[in-house]
Amino acid sequence: MKSKANMEIGKQLSFALYGAANRMNRLHKPFLDPLGLTFPQYLVMLELFCGTPRAVGELGNKLNMDTGTITPLLKRLEAAGRVKRTRDPSDERRVLITLTEAGDALREPLWSITDKIKTACRLSEEGLSQLRDTLNDLSHPASE
Repeated sequence: MKSKANMEIGKQLSFALYGAANRMNRLHKPFLDPLGLTFPQYLVMLELFCGTPRAVGELGNKLNMDTGTITPLLKRLEAAGRVKRTRDPSDERRVLITLTEAGDALREPLWSITDKIKTACRLSEEGLSQLRDTLNDLSHPASE
C-alpha cells in the first residue's frame, strides 16, 4: 500500500505540470493581450515565423494541435488580418497558411516576449534547456 504522503496532490507529477502550464499562460497574458493574441495563437505565429506557406495539417502536427483546434484558431487569426488561408493550387484539399504584412509585423514584438518569459522563469540557460528537453521527452516519447 502506498503511503498517504506520496498520494498528496503536491507530490503528483500531473499537478506540477498543470501548475507550470497555467503559470506559463499567466506570464504570457499581459504581453499578448495588447497584441490581441491568445497563447495558442502566439504559438502558431512563432511557428509561422519559421517559414510559410505552411499546410494546416503540417502546422497542427508541429504544434500538437488537432484540426478541430487549429482550424478555428487560424480562422480567428485570418479575421484579425494576421494570416491568409488559401487552397493549395496543386491539391485543393490542402489549405495553406501564409503571414500577412500585419502578421509579419508582429515578429519582433513576439520574439521579445520569449526573452521576458525566460527572465521571469529565473532559470539559467542550462536549466531552461534541461527543463525544455525533459518536457519535450515527456510530451513526445521515443516510442511514438
